[in-house]
Amino acid sequence: MRILVCKDYNEMSKKAAQMIASQLTLKPDSVLGLATGSTPIGMYKELVSMYEEGLIDFSEVKTFNLDEYFELPKSNEQSYDYFMRENLFNHINIKEENIHIPNGMTDNIEKECKNYDEAIKEAGGVDIQVLGIGHNAHIGFNEPTINFERGTHLVNLKESTIEANARFFDSIDEVPKKAITMGTGSIFKSKKIMLLASGEGKAEAIYNTVYGKVLPEVPASILQFHNDIVLILDKDSASKLDPKDYKLV
Repeated sequence: MRILVCKDYNEMSKKAAQMIASQLTLKPDSVLGLATGSTPIGMYKELVSMYEEGLIDFSEVKTFNLDEYFELPKSNEQSYDYFMRENLFNHINIKEENIHIPNGMTDNIEKECKNYDEAIKEAGGVDIQVLGIGHNAHIGFNEPTINFERGTHLVNLKESTIEANARFFDSIDEVPKKAITMGTGSIFKSKKIMLLASGEGKAEAIYNTVYGKVLPEVPASILQFHNDIVLILDKDSASKLDPKDYKLV
């Protein structure tokens, strides 16, 4: 596990975007695993700027998003489909057929989840998976629980996650209570994982991810076993880590 600590959110976002750009330079037809939430927005802005400057090309790229709210239409401004289009897809030259996001409006959840995992497999697997992390150390929408889920599945969101996401909705009652998410097993199959975290509120989750026992109660702890993972943090989210364990960039 490599840990890179940047001075602030902007520098963290730039470093993450540079890593994605390097991946696309090496492999123009890369398969990217993408995340939503406030943390990667800065990275997406940097990637859009790089594209506009002609530094990177998305014409051969395929993407798979981590998750989507269950029974929330794509047209809803809080859907992750809408989020990805507003923050990235509408501003780059990615082909529509190469964009993959779980269908939260499916009437056959089991088939949707199975097909999603199959599509990732058929694409050759995820080359680099971007992750954020929740205050309770969830990755994707894999909440603290008694076991690690292998594949994409439907999950009941914890109250803490619902409360954290309420800021995006008019009221907490509007926040979906379920979501479709790649399982920790699906995430773990990615060839490279890049986890981003910003803010003091994530410091405890990062500490437990790096130093804690590997337990499904701390979903991100499973990343300790991955053979190619980098944490890109700002100073606040890294505040509980031992300085000898990370590199300042």
